[in-house]
Amino acid sequence: MALPMLRGCLRVQSTFGLSRLLLNGLSLLRRSGTSRLPLSSPAAVAGTARRFSSERDGNKPNQKVVVVGIPNPFRWFRTRIYYFLIRAYFDKDFNIEEFTEGAKQAFSHVSRLLSQCQFDALEGLVAKDLIGKLQDKCGSLPSSHKKALSADSDEIMHTTPADVGIYYDDDGRKFVSILMRFWYLTSARLPEDDLEGTRVFHVAVSGETETETKRLLSANYEFQREFTQGVAPDWTITRIEHSKLLD
Repeated sequence: MALPMLRGCLRVQSTFGLSRLLLNGLSLLRRSGTSRLPLSSPAAVAGTARRFSSERDGNKPNQKVVVVGIPNPFRWFRTRIYYFLIRAYFDKDFNIEEFTEGAKQAFSHVSRLLSQCQFDALEGLVAKDLIGKLQDKCGSLPSSHKKALSADSDEIMHTTPADVGIYYDDDGRKFVSILMRFWYLTSARLPEDDLEGTRVFHVAVSGETETETKRLLSANYEFQREFTQGVAPDWTITRIEHSKLLD
């Protein structure tokens, strides 16, 4: 499924676009039946493995990824119940695989804008109150950390839904939020002391002897949409966390 970039890059399907969401009154949401998951560092990802090879298609290196892990059965079952409720009561065409692919493209696009401090370009993609907080945090970051915020789509190693929530406010408005977790590689030169515990990989880039050092980082992005009748079917990013970078 082709997903356009810019503001349209956040559109998952015809009824799932990421542009603007009416956010007035979000502080009144009753967050029942859901919990917040802590941001895990790459070193804490149990059973996750990466393998790279230097097989070449022309001059382009071939990158192979192997992910080994055992999902939490309670969390897996719980999220499937929420997917069913979303399809049954909110959007019958909802598909978590398509949503995940759209969220991955959105993450790559927004993280690049964040890395370049293009905060004006985040309007309509990220909640307004969050943009101000990100601007304050990014203003004090060194250039190496800003570069590490950017996740190229080819460097995203693993993407998974971490949490799903359905909320109602006192006015009867309905919201769905999906917290996505991403693991990605960066070649940014980062001080060892600042990112203690992250994993380091030596990737063959143009032959058997030449390698590039990359680091595996993680990020959490929460996508939220209002499903009240008459509201545009748009998703907005309401939470951004980059482990070791935007703590």
